[in-house]
Amino acid sequence: MYGVPPLKVSIISDVMCPWCYIGKKRFEAAKALLPELPVETSWLPFQLDPTLPLAGKDRQTYLNEKFGSAERASQIYETIRQAGEQDGLAFAFDKIQKSPNTLNAHRLILWADELGQQDAMVEALFAAYFQTGADLTNVDALADVAATAGMDRQVVLVRLHSDEGMEEVRTAVGQAAEMGVTGVPFFIIDDRFALSGAEQPETIAAALKHADATRTLS
Repeated sequence: MYGVPPLKVSIISDVMCPWCYIGKKRFEAAKALLPELPVETSWLPFQLDPTLPLAGKDRQTYLNEKFGSAERASQIYETIRQAGEQDGLAFAFDKIQKSPNTLNAHRLILWADELGQQDAMVEALFAAYFQTGADLTNVDALADVAATAGMDRQVVLVRLHSDEGMEEVRTAVGQAAEMGVTGVPFFIIDDRFALSGAEQPETIAAALKHADATRTLS
């Protein structure tokens, strides 16, 4: 029988990372394999490319620079598309026009935690970017996404036009780097175990089960 309180899992990810979206779906599937185990999830920021300007960069230009050619980029993203398909995700990479700096998106996730809506916000950002090609550098687009996750659009818009939360996000991104995190998704389970990458649900479930079985409840 599983104990309480909930098992804490922190997930370090970036909303422009397709493997993080796949990892989220696999994590949800893993939890479904352990229905009696309560899990408390928190989302922490990471930037795949912190050098991107806040205004972002043309997607095709970015991919050409990153992978050397449009053909190479196409091959890589086709592999990711097929992987996502197996987990019920329909990536629409062709709709993405801009590769974003994700600091503002991470601010939304930070603020969503105030309402206990982090998971909904992360899901909304992933879906907006990877399925509709939303411009995550545009504050109006971000406010629209926040509204779909249950936040007040106008309040979010005002906060986005300020520097609120920017220092906290940058600090958290720096902390991930100090921990040695170089790739995401990265799962920290019960502050004791780490799992890197979008592992299969069975692998994640086994890690959750082991962490629960070996933790000390106070």
